[in-house]
Amino acid sequence: MQALTHQSIAVNRKPMTFWERLYLINIIKGMMITFSHMFKKQPTIRYPEQKREFSPVFRGLHVLNRDEEGREKCTACGLCAVACPAEAITMEAAERMEGEENLYKEEKYAAKYEINMLRCIFCGLCEEACPKDAIYLSETFAPANYTRKGFIYDKNDLLIPNPITSAAAYEQAKGVQA
Repeated sequence: MQALTHQSIAVNRKPMTFWERLYLINIIKGMMITFSHMFKKQPTIRYPEQKREFSPVFRGLHVLNRDEEGREKCTACGLCAVACPAEAITMEAAERMEGEENLYKEEKYAAKYEINMLRCIFCGLCEEACPKDAIYLSETFAPANYTRKGFIYDKNDLLIPNPITSAAAYEQAKGVQA
């Protein structure tokens, strides 16, 4: 009879001894491992009280940026939508009207800007493609939601607060940019 494996040592099939049948030594070894883990540092983070530190390359929710005067930086060039591999970004451009110079930095602006967070893979390519630094990924988690519509963020959800009218909210929302 030829062996299927090329092992030269046969498996030992001798009956177990009395101590091996009691499994007492194995139970003691397992308890020693359990007791040794009781004195190690706990890996669990108690979330509401403690905040986890993230790596510097963490990518969270998208933010549409403003300049120092409170005007929107986005010029609706569409490079972020083209660069997105998941096709999560949709936008529509519009022309700036007379008297809207304090709202938009350039002649063109994004009239509609939506990001579908269910499709987004948080790769950061939209951030890299933007020539005006109008979009960046913040250090904020994407919150949970119960409906699909709750994960489609429009321009009002993404736009950072105005630094002139609400400076404190602007600084808090700006956070740390890469």
